[in-house]
Amino acid sequence: MNVFKGFRRQLLALLDGMVAAGELPAGLDTARVTVEPPREASHGDMSTNAAMVLAAQAATTPRELAPRLARRLETVPGVTAAAVAGPGFVNLSFAPAFWQAQVAAVLRAGTAYGAGTLGAGRPVNVEYVSANPTGPLHAAHARGAVVGDALANLLEKAGFTVSREYYINDAGSQVETLARSAFLRYREALGEEIGEIPAGLYPGDYLKAVGQALAERDGGRWRDQPESVWLPAIRDFAVDRMMAGIREDLALLGIGITVFSSERALVAAGAVQAAFEELSARGLVYQGVLDPPKGKKPDDWEPRPQTLFRATAFGDDVDRPLRKSDGSWTYFANDIAYHLDKFRRGFTVLIDVLGADHGGYVKRMQAATSAITGGEATLDVKICQLVHLMDQGRPVKMSKRAGTFVTLRDVLDEVGRDVVRFIMLTRRNDQTLEFDFARVTEQSKDNPVFYVQYCHARCRSVLRHAAQDLPAAALTAEALAGAPLHRLAGVEEMALIRILAGWPRLVEAAAEAHEAHRVAFYLHDLASAFHTLWNKGKDDTTLRFLSADDPELTLARLALVQAVAMVVASGLAVIGVEPVEEMRS
Repeated sequence: MNVFKGFRRQLLALLDGMVAAGELPAGLDTARVTVEPPREASHGDMSTNAAMVLAAQAATTPRELAPRLARRLETVPGVTAAAVAGPGFVNLSFAPAFWQAQVAAVLRAGTAYGAGTLGAGRPVNVEYVSANPTGPLHAAHARGAVVGDALANLLEKAGFTVSREYYINDAGSQVETLARSAFLRYREALGEEIGEIPAGLYPGDYLKAVGQALAERDGGRWRDQPESVWLPAIRDFAVDRMMAGIREDLALLGIGITVFSSERALVAAGAVQAAFEELSARGLVYQGVLDPPKGKKPDDWEPRPQTLFRATAFGDDVDRPLRKSDGSWTYFANDIAYHLDKFRRGFTVLIDVLGADHGGYVKRMQAATSAITGGEATLDVKICQLVHLMDQGRPVKMSKRAGTFVTLRDVLDEVGRDVVRFIMLTRRNDQTLEFDFARVTEQSKDNPVFYVQYCHARCRSVLRHAAQDLPAAALTAEALAGAPLHRLAGVEEMALIRILAGWPRLVEAAAEAHEAHRVAFYLHDLASAFHTLWNKGKDDTTLRFLSADDPELTLARLALVQAVAMVVASGLAVIGVEPVEEMRS
């Protein structure tokens, strides 16, 4: 249960009572009334802006309304103080019992704690990875894969119905280059000496396996055929083989994409033409001449008539071409059709997780989505910035297999899935990330994945030690929920409980903002609070979790430890990381 949302309901009921008593006018608009943690912990447990939001409607000032509201709030069970602050905030403090009860709430819910109904089952489409099928996935793809997958998990945790999708860019010149590169490796597999890979083709050794597989399947069938004959067949074969490898890599990373959409199939089905006709019918397509690009004019630029989409009518900087000079569709036109296809499949909330090279693509795609759906669908684009691979501060060399970059498989083989998934969320997606192999595997508090997993492992260690002296029935979550939680009165214990109680709110807020990295940040804060309590217990025996002289306090603290383990496991599940039972060096 989101305690902040729960108290907001109590606040709204109190406001209704003030209306009924004639203290406030009827018909108040309370949509903007919030109940949130105050910016400073010293200001209390919760804060509301109700007086500032409602003052004008009540024909008064926030500073006049706030004291009246505070006096009413002090009568709510559990509230110990209500103080007016700043321009009219009302800061609230709650009795320890209010927070102690949240430990029992965690234990009764288990790892489902934090799951909410914010989404109310609404469908959301999250498209991520969508790497061109011309080579193996690399480290930057790993970041987009993790961000997209964790975001999908987060949205499901918040009650949305999520479709996880990969858009296969299997149309256009890049897959024809793939086919020519694979054909060269096919000839090599048949025994030809191919020499140095020609400029413009993909040089990576990963295509040797594609050429070998083709030779084993078809023998010399294609060797003496003209390109017009072999290119379509080898293109499809190579794309299928590359996508099989991509699926394998994603599975190793724990990515479970369920929908794979083909750009080539979309074009072949006439979807691009249909989208073009839809935009034309809305008066959003015209023949025009664009101004030259700002800055230095390209040498090949010429003022020529083009088929343009009125992107500027929907917030873009310039109108955008829909056809190339040879009459074929632009990539942008294909993408418009793809987003229309998503909309027609029932999705009005679309999220695209894209690489850093797509930064200039955001405005035009959002404009197109708004236009092609008549404003019924929204598109949020999450740009994932670059990942710099380091080892003890030095750049990591390129992969021999890939030829030009370090593959995702290389990274996974080096550090494992859990490390990759957690570290990729330790920065906002729009910030550059430094991934140092030495640092992300060291066992220290400076390594966030170790720090959080160690928190869970320490919790499990405490519970294992307790099981040596206490019957199993006393250590079940149900039994611990009935422990004397009023004994959890220490400053550090209360601080830890407040963080636990904030998990459902964090889930909702992060889901609304489409920001999965907030989960990693939260888990680090929770682990820090737990480790602080643990370390104090090493010096002060009265703070230790297990006390032979005080079995009542021991049970209460075991309940807290179990609750911490459950919330850490709940958060790690969103990220896609396994909670460890014990740490081994």
